[in-house]
This record gives sequence, structure tokens and C-alpha cells, in this order.
Amino acid sequence: MNETFIPASNYNKRKWYVIDCQGQQLGRISSSIIALLSGKIKSYYHPSFDVGDYVILINAEALTLDRNTEHFRVFRPGRPGKSLKKIINALPQQIIENCIFGMMPNGVAKRSLPHRLKIYQGAQHPHAAQNPIYIDNIENFTNNL
Repeated sequence: MNETFIPASNYNKRKWYVIDCQGQQLGRISSSIIALLSGKIKSYYHPSFDVGDYVILINAEALTLDRNTEHFRVFRPGRPGKSLKKIINALPQQIIENCIFGMMPNGVAKRSLPHRLKIYQGAQHPHAAQNPIYIDNIENFTNNL
């Protein structure tokens, strides 16, 4: 009889990854980060369990955005004059979090996203004690697993 392996709650072997955003595009790097945060690159992935890893993004201000395009968001539909707000590209941390949060599937991994995604403006981060794995080319890293 074939049985499906479902990881127990104590089967967490979370890793820490450091990704440098220097010269990367927002959409392409976000799709690779989602695979790490949700745990889809692991062999024991199960959608109802949180088996994702921690991701540290450094140099977030150097991420390539389309700076010429104005971004708008509707906050209160049906309220004339107050519903449409322009989003300024001055806060890269908030832009990255909104992009990744919108792309993740609903479930356990999406609810625990703020705890496992760390975004820093410069090249320094305070997570050296966790022995993070530095990833130079994120697209080749997720494709080769």
C-alpha cells in the first residue's frame, strides 16, 4: 500500500537564505522567493503544512523597478475623490512585501510570511548567527533543485 508522507509539526529543518537584490527585477526575484518561503523546493513539501525557509533580502533599494510608471491603488471604492491613491516608489521594503504577499498562494505559508521574510536596505544584516546560505543567482538556484 502506498502512503503519502506528511511532515509532522516537529519536522522543521528551516534554512536561512541571503539574496542580493542588486540589479534584479522585482517580478523575477519574487517568484523565486515564493518557492523558498512556501517550501516548494523541498522534497517533503505538503500544501497544508508550513515547511518554508527564511529569506533575507539585502540591497533592497537597488532592486530594478519601473520607476517611470505611476502605480495607483484603490483603497475605498465608491468614495469619490478619496479612493484612488498614488503609490510612491520610495519604500522598496513595502513594495517587495506587497508583491510577494500578492503572489503567494493562500494558506499557512502566506500567514507566516512577515515572520520569515527579512528585508534590509544595505548589505548588512543582523542574522549572521543563523549561518545563512548566500545565493548569487537565484533563478539558477531554484531551477537546479
